[in-house]
Amino acid sequence: MRILIIEDDRTIATNLYDFLESRGHSVDAALDGISGFRLASTQMFDAILLDLKLPHLDGVTLCQRLRQESQIDIPILMLTARDTLEDKLVGFESGADDYLIKPFALKEVEARLIAMHKRYKGKMAIKKMEIGDLSFDPKTLLICFKGHEVKLPPKCMRLLTLMMSDPDRVFSRKDLELGAWEEEQETSDTLRTHMHILRRTLIQVGGYDPIETVHGLGYCLVSHVRDQD
Repeated sequence: MRILIIEDDRTIATNLYDFLESRGHSVDAALDGISGFRLASTQMFDAILLDLKLPHLDGVTLCQRLRQESQIDIPILMLTARDTLEDKLVGFESGADDYLIKPFALKEVEARLIAMHKRYKGKMAIKKMEIGDLSFDPKTLLICFKGHEVKLPPKCMRLLTLMMSDPDRVFSRKDLELGAWEEEQETSDTLRTHMHILRRTLIQVGGYDPIETVHGLGYCLVSHVRDQD
């Protein structure tokens, strides 16, 4: 999984970072709420570890902004020293999926992250996606563009469905490589080749390319229906 840690206590953040990386996860970290919000809203993660008490932007407000402003629905595990029922309810009402009281066992953190991720993937797996002229049915793995079936190699399909999961978002090379191959590639040629195949196929089937290149940043699937006349 790709995990974002938003925690201002350097010791706790370092312990979480080192443990999760040693378990094979890809981890990023932020030490304050503003930096954490920026990372969470511009990059692709499978789960977020969010401290409740943060400088500059507290965890509750950050969680609310991710859910309401950025429309990000990935799992969020809230970490806090507060253990009252009222505090827990505030966390859940802000959009957190789970709640863990400090001090905690690192193995339990990972177990909860994995469980949330499995539930999230299960929810996403049954949800048909329709973005502009594109549609994807996860039950049949059928992709259609302007009413015509699109046949793609597995990695190209993964790249497209990943971008369909968050339209109008700019996906970096790292985001796409982790999503399609679960690891960064040695050179950019691999991603570039697959994107070329994907875009060429979409043009052949639907008459235009709904993917935009954002120079220096990555790729974006536009959600609006273009007028081709």
